Amino acid sequence: MTAAPGRRSSTFTRLLRHGFTDPSAAERLLEGPELTAVRNDPVLLEALGATADPDLALHGLVRLLEAQADRELLDTVIAAKPLRDRLLGVLGASAALADHLARHAGDWHALVTYEPRDLHPGVEEFERGLAEATDPVSLRVAYRRCLLSIAARDVCGTTDLAETAAELADLATATLRAALAIARAAAPEDAALCRLAVIAMGKCGGHELNYVSDVDVIFVGEAVDGADEGKALRSATKLASHMMRICSETTVEGSIWPVDANLRPEGRNGPLVRTLSSHRAYYQRWAKTWEFQALLKARPVAGDLGLGEEYVEALEPLVWKAAERENFVPDVQKMRRRVVENIPAAEIDRQLKLGPGGLRDVEFAVQLLQLVHGRTDASLRSGTTLDALQALAAGGYIGRADAAQLDDAYRFLRSMEHRIQLYRLRRTHLVPEDEADLRRLGRSLGLRTDPVAELNREWKRHASVVRRLHEKLFYRPLLDAVAQLGLGEARLSPEAARERMVALGYADPAAALRHLEALASGVTRKAAIQRTLLPVLLGWFADSADPDAGLLNFRKVSDALGKTPWYLRLLRDEGAAAENLARVLSAGRLAPDLLMRAPEAVALLGDGDGGGLEPRGRDSLEQEILAAVGRADGAQQAVTAARGVRRRELFRTAAADIVGSYGTETQPAETDQGALMDRVGGAVSDLTAATLAGTLRAVVRDGWGDTLPTRFAVIGMGRFGGHELGYGSDADVLFVHEPREGVGEREASEAANKVVSEMRRLLQIPSADPPLLIDAGLRPEGKSGPLVRTLTSYAAYYRRWSLVWEAQALLRAEPVAGDGELGRRFIELIDPLRYPAAGLGEDAVREIRRLKARMESERLPRGADPKLHTKLGPGGLSDVEWTVQLLQMRHGAEEPGLRTTRTRAALSAAQGAGLLSEENAEILDEAWVLATRVRNAVMLVRGRAGDTFPSETRELAAVGRYLGYEAGHVGDMLDDYRRTARRARNVVQELFYGV
Repeated sequence: MTAAPGRRSSTFTRLLRHGFTDPSAAERLLEGPELTAVRNDPVLLEALGATADPDLALHGLVRLLEAQADRELLDTVIAAKPLRDRLLGVLGASAALADHLARHAGDWHALVTYEPRDLHPGVEEFERGLAEATDPVSLRVAYRRCLLSIAARDVCGTTDLAETAAELADLATATLRAALAIARAAAPEDAALCRLAVIAMGKCGGHELNYVSDVDVIFVGEAVDGADEGKALRSATKLASHMMRICSETTVEGSIWPVDANLRPEGRNGPLVRTLSSHRAYYQRWAKTWEFQALLKARPVAGDLGLGEEYVEALEPLVWKAAERENFVPDVQKMRRRVVENIPAAEIDRQLKLGPGGLRDVEFAVQLLQLVHGRTDASLRSGTTLDALQALAAGGYIGRADAAQLDDAYRFLRSMEHRIQLYRLRRTHLVPEDEADLRRLGRSLGLRTDPVAELNREWKRHASVVRRLHEKLFYRPLLDAVAQLGLGEARLSPEAARERMVALGYADPAAALRHLEALASGVTRKAAIQRTLLPVLLGWFADSADPDAGLLNFRKVSDALGKTPWYLRLLRDEGAAAENLARVLSAGRLAPDLLMRAPEAVALLGDGDGGGLEPRGRDSLEQEILAAVGRADGAQQAVTAARGVRRRELFRTAAADIVGSYGTETQPAETDQGALMDRVGGAVSDLTAATLAGTLRAVVRDGWGDTLPTRFAVIGMGRFGGHELGYGSDADVLFVHEPREGVGEREASEAANKVVSEMRRLLQIPSADPPLLIDAGLRPEGKSGPLVRTLTSYAAYYRRWSLVWEAQALLRAEPVAGDGELGRRFIELIDPLRYPAAGLGEDAVREIRRLKARMESERLPRGADPKLHTKLGPGGLSDVEWTVQLLQMRHGAEEPGLRTTRTRAALSAAQGAGLLSEENAEILDEAWVLATRVRNAVMLVRGRAGDTFPSETRELAAVGRYLGYEAGHVGDMLDDYRRTARRARNVVQELFYGV
């Protein structure tokens, strides 16, 4: 009966109420000939409304009825609730299976009866279901028929996620066996020559397969008795290839799934089939950490099962030794990071499997723990993620509450993945964006009130749980092993805790566990906060070259600041502060030493997104230091205050450098090495200048009040004048003075010399603050000449006696403290010397080259490897700087851009002026930046200056981490340095020596 115009029919309203989104189309389908007899049947509407997508279910039902020759299906659907729920449930969840049913009209009978044995079929039952398949097409039809029953049990809730995944793996096993049987029947001669075992890997091997997934396999082949091994392997390879094609190729019935053999030794470059002895040899000598991780799920499924068992028995002992490999935990964590980094940016927020908080996070964490503790506990050796998770909780290797949360999240995320794939039977791990797809997905998971909003909320909640827990899983039980636990709570045994610390890279696990006990034991609020912080901190320490030092330093800082109310609150509430502190404490000796002298500087590591680590400008530093000097009582107290500011700001600079070099979870490492180096050079140089200015003010005020009898200026030289100081650099300077009007030469000179002497003394007094060494060795006549000269004396000396090396040294001269006008006049005096109007004569060029060659031969320390000496070695700092300075002296008078004290700026100006090619400029710049960064790294790591790479293993690894090399790649770092320096030396030979 048609409704009056403008009014909706009662059927339309009922359809809306039952969840149809297109009631008009549904009404037309219900009034069609296939459903005429039952269109008003409330049972049918109720059943359709219970599906994930009522519109899709109704459309699929009509198509299926159109393909029937009689009313048997319709009558059975109305009369039998079990079939009705199963059939409509599948039709409402899977357009692909609806297509299959429309093509194979009788396959609905597979859903009619459920014997008790049908509720949980295994490989044997699926083999019977595939028994009649004799070719790829009939195998696909039979496979989909079996898949129908699995999907029906799944969507109706007869089986849970784990049971469904196991059934899919069993169906895959039966399918591989059927495909191999077809391949063997097609080539009986090949079959007769070999034994071939198919080893399932990945989710199939783990008995936790998806609806649509690559089925990962490895093949093992042997010759039958009397057969030639080479021929047998060729035959086995043909059978394996044919079996893969049977499953993977597209036919009129589509494909089943790809069979992927890329987990085999050597991947795609290796032979498809190997003998057992060949497999064993590869894994003993060449396999990487991830390959042992993959073997966790190895399971023989098809072919010669006896040979498959031999394969597993041969390799299983190697799997459980993998955690003893060097850099095991960092390797696994690095692999996880690489997976995330390779996700396209547009997909990362929709990735169920690989994104942060996704399925892979759970699987990686569980597998990592299995490999560490499965060596001594066989109960953990399951290839199934949820079973392994349960075993880890039962053994106390992870907390029960954490395990329960992860189990819940993993089941939800896998269920989402299943339903997404079931719809079109396509391999995907992306959450759809279309509203209708999200609605169907939400309803399929039982979210019916507001399916889309509820789905997004639940998905984000579970992903957040995984993201929060996946790394904590590894570290939390270490604390429980040494802290007070509630009754009945399982904990790591001392041996298991030690194993885990060793796997993390701790050289002294017993000491590390003592530190944890001291930090986390007890019932105080402080201990409770530490138990929250430490699991994450341990992970960050483990990411460094020296986890032991990181943990020890954290204990020292915590002991010093534990009673202050803000310290633990800062670390708990500001994620950046905790991670920054972990990086700083485990990156070497310098930054922790600076921090231990005044632990309250840890507050610099917070300030939201890291703003507290931004270097301060010279004006701001000088203002603070001069204010502190003004408040002090006497010169020594004043300089102590100035040195305290310097120590704090050195820590700020070092911490920013370390964090920028390592990167954080939210901010990747700085890729521009030159920018990092410039930031350090500028910050340390500004800080040194401000400290000298404060010290000069303190000494003058203490000895003469407001006015010194002579004007006095400090001229920065060398790396100081070039704004290129490193952490271990002395302050190279010249001192210049000029008597005030009415003051005698002798009085002025005595005052100036007393200022210099007192400044040097006060800046080197032993104290908690690092000394600042003033080096005036570049003054006229060197160490034989007076420490301080008048401007007139400098002019006379340079006019009569100046040597070419002194003019070269003046290229880096820049006023840094004292009388600004006097400093400016000094620069006016020396400009004609360092930038001679006529350039350099050939004699001067020869002299510079002779001095350089002599310096290389005489100053290089005995026993040092010249190729790795950053200052004097080929392609090192001296090579680049002397080359640039030669260009400055030759062309500075005519090229204003060359008149700079900064090496990189002068190099850029020389390239801009056409004095060297862009390529050569880049080569020199890269070498200079790298050498400077190495020197900074050595100082950060060892706490003392050095011009070559450390020989101690951990120190060398720490230098590598600072320079961006992952664990285990110090050889690559040294090779890269040699290569960079060699290229620079070639340019130096051409530009400096004219070779």
